[in-house]
Amino acid sequence: MNREDIADINPDLLVMDPEYLDEAIVGVVTRINFEAVCYDSNKVVDLLMKHDGLSQEDAIEHLEFNMIGSYVGEYTPVFLSW
Repeated sequence: MNREDIADINPDLLVMDPEYLDEAIVGVVTRINFEAVCYDSNKVVDLLMKHDGLSQEDAIEHLEFNMIGSYVGEYTPVFLSW
């Protein structure tokens, strides 16, 4: 699934930049009065390490602080941890 697929589902849903993070999209999660793009946390860490040259520790910190820890409105992406 990529940002074009997401726009077809709901054009208001937010996706993360840079675009290479589309590889970590799991799908769209829904419940009553809620819808958001869901990212695989492990894949995001792998992509940050690969594309940005971050260590695993720095990639995890970036994910936790700058992505999971941010709120940008009702369509803020969510993250699957497993």
